[in-house]
Amino acid sequence: MCDLPEKSLPAVTFSRRHLLKAAAFTAITPFSLSSAFAAETSPAPNAIPPGLALSRLLVGNARYAANNPNDRDFTVGRAERAQSQFPIAAVLSCADSRVAPELLFDQNPGDLFVMRVAGNVMSPDLLASLEYGVKFLGTPLVMVLGHSNCGAVSAAINVLKDNAKLPGHLPDLIASIKPAVAVAKKTHPDDLLESSIAENVRLQVAQLKKSSPIVDRYYADRKIDIVGAVYDLKTGRIALV
Repeated sequence: MCDLPEKSLPAVTFSRRHLLKAAAFTAITPFSLSSAFAAETSPAPNAIPPGLALSRLLVGNARYAANNPNDRDFTVGRAERAQSQFPIAAVLSCADSRVAPELLFDQNPGDLFVMRVAGNVMSPDLLASLEYGVKFLGTPLVMVLGHSNCGAVSAAINVLKDNAKLPGHLPDLIASIKPAVAVAKKTHPDDLLESSIAENVRLQVAQLKKSSPIVDRYYADRKIDIVGAVYDLKTGRIALV
């Protein structure tokens, strides 16, 4: 065994001031910890039902179509947005320059998580973006947004009807739209363009509902909803399909 040197331990004394500080710390600590815990577990601003998110978009579109958008100071909340984002909806939109989701839904910066591509068609990269929005940003709603007089859908019609040849990578893009045109040709041949636009939206929505391993699970568990809509360029109005 080791022999420790015989040395008396220093006396520990508590002054009245120390005791009062300790008592005060004991009194406030449970409150402080509970407050911190509550702050960490408080729901995110976009932790809302999918139906409420959709309602906010439709009401905002009504304001936009009536040329009565909300007045905004875009400097408000800018510092907070630099730290985090809480979008209420992820929107897969066409890349058409006349379609601007934040404007036509009259939403604030940070409210929409937008992906844009000609023809609003799904691809692995876009699916990855949607997965990020759903899983890590807590987005409760996913919308596929087509629009009237879509050039990508019109090109798909020309390929099917007239065997038109497209340059570059356009054939790969159009291949994703052709199945919707084929359905529309059987069901609504008299208004092929507009019916194909709607069918293309429905096709992308159906694919998203089955897209594993994230989106399909969140949809099955009713953590998100997935809807489709078409934007009318002439009226500015959105119609669900």
